[in-house]
Amino acid sequence: MATKTWWQWLMLGACCAGGSWAQAQEAWVVGQSAPLSGSNATFGRDIRDGALAYFKSINAKGGIAGKPVELVTLDDANDRKTAAANTTKLLGSHSAIALFGYASATLSLDAMPLANSAGVLFFAPFSGAQQVRQAPAVVYTLRASYADELEKMLTMWTGMGARQIAVVHYDDEVGQQNYTAVNDYLKRQGKTAFSFPLKRNASVEASQITQLLASKPDVIINTVLSGPAAEISRQIAARGNHVPMSSLSFVGAQQYIQAAGEAAAGVSISQVTPSPSSRLPVVTECAKAMQDAGFTQVMNSTQLEACIGAKVLAEAMRRSKKPGDAHALLSAMQTLGRYDTGGFVVTYGPGQNHGSKYVELGMVTRDGKLR
Repeated sequence: MATKTWWQWLMLGACCAGGSWAQAQEAWVVGQSAPLSGSNATFGRDIRDGALAYFKSINAKGGIAGKPVELVTLDDANDRKTAAANTTKLLGSHSAIALFGYASATLSLDAMPLANSAGVLFFAPFSGAQQVRQAPAVVYTLRASYADELEKMLTMWTGMGARQIAVVHYDDEVGQQNYTAVNDYLKRQGKTAFSFPLKRNASVEASQITQLLASKPDVIINTVLSGPAAEISRQIAARGNHVPMSSLSFVGAQQYIQAAGEAAAGVSISQVTPSPSSRLPVVTECAKAMQDAGFTQVMNSTQLEACIGAKVLAEAMRRSKKPGDAHALLSAMQTLGRYDTGGFVVTYGPGQNHGSKYVELGMVTRDGKLR
C-alpha cells in the first residue's frame, strides 16, 4: 500500500457525515448520531463541529499511534428511532470503535444497549439524565448529572425565598425524571413543584403559556431544548410578564440566546464545562482548533464541551494497548484515572464512569452574553 501524504491523512479525519471510506484497521473510526437537521439541528451541528475540529488538529500532527481519527456523523433529525438505526449502521458497516457525543438521553436510550452488546465504548452523551447515569457499563460521561445542576439552581432560588417553582419538561421518561428530581428536592422543604409537560418537537401554544402563568411561579426551571425554551421566554415577555428562569445546560446556551433574543436577558443557565471565554489552556486549545478547522464564529459552550470530550477520547486512544481496537479502547477508558485536559479535570476508574461534577451558573446579559 502506498504511503499516504500528510494532507491525505488530514482529509481522512475530516469525514463528518455519510459513508466511511477507511477500513477500521486503518483509522480510529468514531461513530456519532446527531440531529444535523430538524428542530435541534444547530445543537447537533455544534456537537459535531467541536469534536471534528479537535480530531482535525490531531490528524494534522500525524494521528494517534500512526492512525488518523475519522469522525462519522449520521443525521438522526432528533428522532429516537433514527438514532437507533444510525447506531446499528455505525457499529456494523462503519466498524466504529467508539460512539461519541449523542445529543440527548432520549437519542441515547436505544443506542446504549446496542453499544453494550457490541462491547463498544459509548462516550460523552450530551445529557446528565438519570437514564444515562444508570446506563450499561460501556457508557462513560464527561459532564455532571442533571441532579447536580438542579441542586445548584434550586439551592440558589430557595435560598432567595422562592416557593412556587414550575418545571418545564418533556412528557417522556427522561423529562418526567427531570421533574421528579426537582420535586424530590422540594419535598424535603415541604414544597411541591408545578409540572409543565411538553411534547418533543412540538411548538408551544398560547394556551399553554396561559396555563403556566396561572400557576403563579416564582421561578421557572427549564429542562427542555432551546426552541421551546425560547418560545416560552418570548411569549411571556410579549405579555408584559417577567418570571425568573433557570435552565439546565441541556438547553444549549448560545442556541437559546440566539432563539430568544432580548427575552433571554436575565435567564440563568447552568454550565458543566468552563466558560468558552475563559483563559484556561483547554479553552485556548479548542478555540485554536476551531479556528484552524475553518470555523469563523466565536466558539460556544456546546462546541467547547464536544472538543473537550474529543480530547479525553483521544487520550484514551493514546493509552490503548491495541490501536484501532474497540475492546482495547474501552479498557483504556476504564483505567484512565485522573486526567487534566488543561484546567478541566475528569476522573475515571473501576466503578467510576462519570468523569465530572463541575457545575457553575451563568446569567444572560442584556447584550446577549452568558456571564
